Amino acid sequence: MKSVELRKLSVEELKQKLEDGLDELANLRIQKATHQLSNPSKIKAVRRDIARIKTLLQEQAGVESEG
Repeated sequence: MKSVELRKLSVEELKQKLEDGLDELANLRIQKATHQLSNPSKIKAVRRDIARIKTLLQEQAGVESEG
């Protein structure tokens, strides 16, 4: 998911996306361990999405504490 799309979401929606991403990453790692993962690059994409979401949540927290 792109940052532009994520910026339109509320904090609660971002937290839900983060939780979903972490669950998906755990499932992908299990698939990798059992040699059932068909697209290994999916792990990298999910990790980047998680990082984007965490960054936006940190930005939101910084804006709230300044204002």
